[in-house]
Amino acid sequence: MDKILMPIFEHDIAPRFDLATEVIIVELDEHKKIKNQKTIVMPHASAEELCALILKEDINVVLCNGIEDEYYQYLRWKKIKVYDSIMDSYNNALNAYILGEKLGG
Repeated sequence: MDKILMPIFEHDIAPRFDLATEVIIVELDEHKKIKNQKTIVMPHASAEELCALILKEDINVVLCNGIEDEYYQYLRWKKIKVYDSIMDSYNNALNAYILGEKLGG
């Protein structure tokens, strides 16, 4: 079962991880069907607070774009799968992840 976080800007994956103020969290069941989905609006953009939210929500997959190496390495160290360089709508990115297609650059 995966719990996925995507920093977003309008309908797309946010162009930069550290500037995102809105995220979507999607929980998939064992058949990769969407079990729960919620949107969280953060009071301001902060990579540190986004990382704290990822840990608090027990996220195990992050689909993002433009993440700094410091945060990428930190999340990987915390055993979170991070797919970076995704320049697409969050729906397309989520569908690609569910279908096991290549993500990011």
